[in-house]
Amino acid sequence: MTERSEGNFDGGPPDLRRIAFLGDHLPRLCGIATFTHDLCEAVATAAPESECYVGAVNDRPEGYDYPPRVRFEFLEKDLDSYRRAAEFLNFNNSDVLCVQHEFGIYGGPGGSHLLSLLKEVRMPVVTTLHTVLQEPDAVQRRVMDELVERSDRLVVMAEKGAAILRAVYQVPDEKLDVVPHGIPDLPFADSAHSKAQFGVEGRKVMLTFGLIGPGKGIEHVIEALPSIIEEHPDVVYLILGATHPQLLANEGERYRLSLQRLAVKNGVNQHVIFHNRFVSLDDLKEFIGATDIYVTPYLNEAQVTSGTLAYVFGAGKAVVSTPYWHAQELLAEGRGVLVPFRDPGALAQGVCGLLNDNARMERIRHGAYAMGRNMIWPAVAQRYLEVFRHARADRRFEPRKSFGEWTLDARPTDLPPRRLDHVERMTDGTGIFQHAIFNVPNFHEGYCTDDNARSFILCNLLDELGDLPPSSKLNKIASSYIAFLAAAFDYQTGRFRNFMSHGRQWLEKEGSDDSQGRALWAAGSGAGRSRDEGHQKISVQLFQRGLPIVATLSSPRAWAFALLGIHEYLRQYQANTEIDQIRAELTTRLLACWKGCATGDWFWFEESLTYENARLCQALILSGQWMPHPEALRVGLQSLRWLASIQTTQAGCFRPIGSNGFYVRNGSRAEFDQQPVEAQAMVSACLEAYRATKESFWLVEAKRSFEWFLGRNDLGLPLYDFTTGGCSDGLHADRVNENQGAESTLAYHLSLAEMNAAEQPISQPLLSSSRPSS
Repeated sequence: MTERSEGNFDGGPPDLRRIAFLGDHLPRLCGIATFTHDLCEAVATAAPESECYVGAVNDRPEGYDYPPRVRFEFLEKDLDSYRRAAEFLNFNNSDVLCVQHEFGIYGGPGGSHLLSLLKEVRMPVVTTLHTVLQEPDAVQRRVMDELVERSDRLVVMAEKGAAILRAVYQVPDEKLDVVPHGIPDLPFADSAHSKAQFGVEGRKVMLTFGLIGPGKGIEHVIEALPSIIEEHPDVVYLILGATHPQLLANEGERYRLSLQRLAVKNGVNQHVIFHNRFVSLDDLKEFIGATDIYVTPYLNEAQVTSGTLAYVFGAGKAVVSTPYWHAQELLAEGRGVLVPFRDPGALAQGVCGLLNDNARMERIRHGAYAMGRNMIWPAVAQRYLEVFRHARADRRFEPRKSFGEWTLDARPTDLPPRRLDHVERMTDGTGIFQHAIFNVPNFHEGYCTDDNARSFILCNLLDELGDLPPSSKLNKIASSYIAFLAAAFDYQTGRFRNFMSHGRQWLEKEGSDDSQGRALWAAGSGAGRSRDEGHQKISVQLFQRGLPIVATLSSPRAWAFALLGIHEYLRQYQANTEIDQIRAELTTRLLACWKGCATGDWFWFEESLTYENARLCQALILSGQWMPHPEALRVGLQSLRWLASIQTTQAGCFRPIGSNGFYVRNGSRAEFDQQPVEAQAMVSACLEAYRATKESFWLVEAKRSFEWFLGRNDLGLPLYDFTTGGCSDGLHADRVNENQGAESTLAYHLSLAEMNAAEQPISQPLLSSSRPSS
């Protein structure tokens, strides 16, 4: 427990001189934190002679930058800190302790750490229950039973909560108080007065706000929007709030991204505004003021409290909601519109019914506002003071002018946050393991140069982006990858070996042509991008010594990989005669393949489409830009455009050539198994095509290919695992391959890094004349 500075206090009424509150507190971002802050401030205002202070529970060791009202802190998962918090409360002779209870904010099974504090405190305890479970599991039931026993009084915010406490937990009426959720005191006003500052004047504004997560059901509102917009084309739907921090930590922006894709799919992106921010109370008042209809499409009936519903209802706004318990109570007797769960059609009817009947909407608004007068914080604070006194008596011994432009149509879709957990899990001191069984490294299969080359390329890209936290292990694992490549190189033959056992024994004298090309690509990447001097020097050495063998390779993909490596190297180093000759030779070979195979209906370099096809196009686009070589650029773009066309389904999603048979000219195309490296190759090539042409078509194609990882594919299933940071090994006809090997995981992270880089307004020039070649 961390104790904060405190002042002296000698005055105040004799019954409530010191009131302590316990729970999350701002600036921590969650609903409980807001409630604790607002309740404490309201009580402090209502009882100015009382000393009100807060004990804040932290979900991270460093805590938060709390205001002076927070007098002590304790760690969610540190049991001893709960006991120290109890000692602090007892030492300060608090007259009453007001606990905010939600199962998820305290440590231990079912939040049981809180009970150790309640066992130790000597003052009366008033517990506000933000969740009341009708069907708790065994642990939750035991915690709840003891919480009831340790509390002098229990506060719930709806009659339904009181009914459950009586029926399920046998709480007597004399221990229960129903006090509504407090709300700010807002004037009853026309929404038109607040819309101009957000750039939505003249439009009908629908609002959903709060911390964003799957239980909110926002997808059903987006599904309802086409029908709403058909009747009311001036409607805009504002989704206000940050993703819940715990959800963000576990799976990133998966849910928000799915909503954005759904809006685009439904053609309503010009009518949807996401504001991904936890807003202050003053800002929230302005957003509420601009609202015409508030929508709460929650999916779970067993929600006994909704602070967001209370805020907007009490401000006199019309509400359309699913019938969770709190909504049933507040919106009864015509004070709002209730619609079935998971029913976009009913949501559309509910919204349009109000927009079509202004007189009805005004009646609803006036009724809600009148009831809301009992919910404003000054009234709620007086009720809590009554509860506190009762507990002591029982015992006898708490400007945006441009906002309207923030539609999905006008702003790029957010990319998922980076999570390298699985890359680090798959890596040891030798390098990265080839394969995994589910998300567990498969030692039996050992290592390979191909995957360590990919890993080193990824590290160089991320290092250049520079957006990883200081605690990142990036440099450490990058050292393992470049060390593996250095060990793989045979200085006698000038070639890289590929496969190594878990026991660090090479399994072959030399690797495939493709592995030679990919290793050279990685060396060029280290030379051209790495900011670690040692990594860069080893990369230069490997590149220069490995380059001559390229002329003997026979695989077109190996030629393409080598060309990519050459252009990476030239980001920092000047070309010499050898580099120029090899680059020209490999470009000529690829063009010869094209001329010998491409026809009017088959714009390709070979008689079949196999794996990492787009790399051939990408290599020619790069050569075309920087040699320069107009024919190479033309062929690269033409072949890539054809490849994109045959890898796009009628539904508009990316469908790579399947590895279960590939695609032979005049033969049947394999639709599955779809491989992540194909999506990654398309992302890279399309972004290169955009840099060469500035045609937005290529950005759309890159995004389409990247979204394959996230679920925009034939099965509608994500391959990227937001929980582990790994990527599944492929898409079968009926399922996702659950193994998360290195190749697939690296394909995703390389794609994400390249998408991130493409969003940067300024990028490093491709070529440099600042350093000599050797």
